[in-house]
Amino acid sequence: MSSADAFPHHAEQIDAVWLTQALRRSGALQEATVTAVDARPVGNGLLGESIRFALQYDRPEPGAPEAVVAKFGSRNESSRAMAAATKIYLREIRFYEEIAPHIATRTPRTHFTAISGDDIDFILLMEDLSPARGGNQLEGCSVEDCRIAVQEIAGLHAKHWGDPSLQQIPWLQGREPVIARQEQMLPAIAQAYRERYAGLLAPEMLSVLDRFVPLYGRMARDRQSPQTLVHGDFRLDNVLFDVHGRLGTMATLDWQTTHIGAALFDVAFFLGGSLPVDERRTHEQDLVRHYLDVLQQAGVKDYGWEACWRDYRRFACRSIVTAVIAPMGVERTARGDQMFMKMMQDHCQQLIDLDALALWS
Repeated sequence: MSSADAFPHHAEQIDAVWLTQALRRSGALQEATVTAVDARPVGNGLLGESIRFALQYDRPEPGAPEAVVAKFGSRNESSRAMAAATKIYLREIRFYEEIAPHIATRTPRTHFTAISGDDIDFILLMEDLSPARGGNQLEGCSVEDCRIAVQEIAGLHAKHWGDPSLQQIPWLQGREPVIARQEQMLPAIAQAYRERYAGLLAPEMLSVLDRFVPLYGRMARDRQSPQTLVHGDFRLDNVLFDVHGRLGTMATLDWQTTHIGAALFDVAFFLGGSLPVDERRTHEQDLVRHYLDVLQQAGVKDYGWEACWRDYRRFACRSIVTAVIAPMGVERTARGDQMFMKMMQDHCQQLIDLDALALWS
């Protein structure tokens, strides 16, 4: 449930009393009382912070969680400003409240949700999924992990494929002003990006960036491909494998950028940033075919391989805007620089290999 502003905005405001009340309200706790907590940061979020709370109780209770994870808004002013402008915190809260309970895609169960009236401060108190294997954007993953990932995201896409009711959800609307603002600001942001990372951008990357910038508005507004609910930032830092120690499972986190859009963007963004270039080139089509197979098994009709592969190539191009805009709007960190540069390199090479920008020229 969401509330007004009377909730913990930061980890140090959470104590055993508050956790006991929240877990009892969610039904996760019946008789036991939380007596002590041990708080430790988890994850690599740039637009918020996540804290794992290990719990101690006054008595044993079957099923009582050993730990929970709380996610809060960022303390960095530039990240908070970006969050306010794009309402990404509101999107994540509403996703967990309204959509997550009704989809097959695995997400953490939520125990408590709340967001402030200005949409800047929030809390998500969630199930702890450990032991699990966290995805790592810098390290990449295996082809088998990619198969699990595209299968999981296909379940989300199939559930909402061409669903007109999505247009009736208020918090999923309002992307046009964001697109217009990004389109207007992108040339200046791209120039600032060039200056920040001068010397690290190879000539072929600069060529892709130069070709991409004037095409972005058309890409973002394109509605020729089937529309569905997309994650919008589907990458390794936002997933966990082997949830609760169960091999072959996966959970998807960080739903701040979920929106109505072209399904194949999620797929292209994940594959382009998760596999080493040679492995992507070798397995890319097979993985996209696996995604399409799952879609069709879930009941998606009138969408064949030719259209699917074309959409994959077309919407691989959208990955560049994340690689360019995101690092210029969040707190700068050493890991963030590494991640965004790898993202840019990987996705530029993906676009070159697919000759993807030619489809928008």
